[in-house]
Amino acid sequence: MHLNVNRLEFCFNCQARHGISGDTNVQGEEVKKLDVLSNDLFINMLKSSFTTCLLVSEENPTVMHVDTERRGKYVVCFDPLDGSSNIDCLVSVGSIFSIYKKSSDGEPSEKDALRPGRELVAAGYALYGSATMMVLSLGHGRGVNGFMYDPSIGEFILTDPNMRVPEKGKIYSINEGYASEWSPGLKKYIEEKKNPSKGKAYGARYVGSMVADVHRTIKYGGIFMYPATKSAPKGKLRLLYECNPMAFIVTEAGGAASNGSKPILDIEPASIHERAPCYLGSKQDVQELLSFLK
Repeated sequence: MHLNVNRLEFCFNCQARHGISGDTNVQGEEVKKLDVLSNDLFINMLKSSFTTCLLVSEENPTVMHVDTERRGKYVVCFDPLDGSSNIDCLVSVGSIFSIYKKSSDGEPSEKDALRPGRELVAAGYALYGSATMMVLSLGHGRGVNGFMYDPSIGEFILTDPNMRVPEKGKIYSINEGYASEWSPGLKKYIEEKKNPSKGKAYGARYVGSMVADVHRTIKYGGIFMYPATKSAPKGKLRLLYECNPMAFIVTEAGGAASNGSKPILDIEPASIHERAPCYLGSKQDVQELLSFLK
């Protein structure tokens, strides 16, 4: 996928693009102006690539069909601007995508996107922070690679080959503002991380942009958690374009990803905006969490 970084940088550096657009998306969330711009950019570039047949975006209520004369064989699910609520305070944000290969005959339909994450052919994310980085996995044992954007030549350079999640980390990442709505098992796990029966306590880190939090988890190890709560029993993160691609990448990098009862990549989605609890990171940390949740 070719990412027009110059256009994205223009969007992020233009003051007129900041703030709220006045609309809400299909999730019922306030839409930022950059949400609209980034979504349009993704759709236009993917449709004009002549490689896609069906698109699923966080910002659109239904799937988008590519015109027959531009149609290819891939289905792309994407969150064009993850963490956009942090735009105005200049916190790192990013883009997330996952790619399926159309397997059915005839016209593409929603069913071509409603498949478990293990059927993905690729997934990745872009992180717009102190630098612009693209992390990509083609799956099937081919690993995870990170590419840093070099503005002097206008190209992505391989800077992080074969990224691996440490077997065990020292950081937990969760929004503790919802602690009163957690399950008893999750509360006990967090308490153990803060006041361990043996060993040192974990550090707490939470950015609020999934891309930034997961990228840190891949680099340093530990665990990222976005659990089900009393007010959101199905979790908040969307399966097709948040949980699945990140689970695909983390698993390929040697980590683990679960919804608390089964691997995220084994979930059969029922709708394109389906939500799921998400726990991912170092394999030993995820396994320890699951023992508390049981």
